[in-house]
Amino acid sequence: MSRLVPAPDALVGKRFDVAVAKMLGISRAKAADVIETGQARVLGRDIAKSGSLMSGDTVEFDLVEEQAEPEPIATDMAIVYEDDDVVVVDKPVGVAAHASIGWTGPTVLGSLLDRGVTITSYGAPGRQGIVSRLDVGTSGLMLVCKSDLAYVEMRRQFAEHEVRKTYHALVQGNLKEDRATIEAPIGRAKVSDFRFCVTPSGKPAVTHWDVMERFGGEATLVSVNLETGRTHQIRVHFSSIGHPLVGDPMYGANPVLSAELGLERQWLHAMKLEFRHPRTRVWTTVTSRYPADLARALDAMRAKHASEGAN
Repeated sequence: MSRLVPAPDALVGKRFDVAVAKMLGISRAKAADVIETGQARVLGRDIAKSGSLMSGDTVEFDLVEEQAEPEPIATDMAIVYEDDDVVVVDKPVGVAAHASIGWTGPTVLGSLLDRGVTITSYGAPGRQGIVSRLDVGTSGLMLVCKSDLAYVEMRRQFAEHEVRKTYHALVQGNLKEDRATIEAPIGRAKVSDFRFCVTPSGKPAVTHWDVMERFGGEATLVSVNLETGRTHQIRVHFSSIGHPLVGDPMYGANPVLSAELGLERQWLHAMKLEFRHPRTRVWTTVTSRYPADLARALDAMRAKHASEGAN
């Protein structure tokens, strides 16, 4: 649909591309493109982008609406539990919890809505129904609220640490204890907007872990329970005690070991989610299994350990 705009007095005498940029609130380069494709012109006379806008000119805009690329859908994201109040998905690696600036990949929220799953309107715009997130590079169980009642109650349960979240992680080195707790505050690292670190000015964070399997001095498979849910908490806490997650170069992992195991991301999976159902109050447990890339890497670690033990 075209629209006619009289030349504003303040833009008379300006280059046509400069005037169009001001009138549309776009860059000069974009304005030049609009002019050259015939989407902006002056009625009654020909004008180049370098020509001057004159008093009495009328600019006709016939803009072609740009079609935004649709968000890709995570077709391989399994729904492992669903009722009228909540849905629990098994989030694959490479899927974000929700849309954010600069992210062009699939999201949990967008993929659920694409399947026709009803989500509560409660929550921040673009993050409706989400009360707890997983990193893009972390796979596993994530709960989204479908009803308003569920959102209010599950947000309370997560905030008060009543939800039990169990992760499995493969960490570098041989942990000294069979079980322990890491209690150290976590905040944003000054060196990067994307990294976090243990810092006295950070928020309280508590991580409990139990050893499941040892691979000599090279790696340890652990079960992890979080009391708190800070960004990158497991990755930061294990790195802080000298045992970064295998496959996590951001926090100090050995890239040679990652390559040997065929890992392209941190070995971390959200295995179990336990919560009191927001409506029925029944204690509910949902479980997952290792995705293919982590299972292959763990098998490779076992084979490597067995081979080294035999030598």
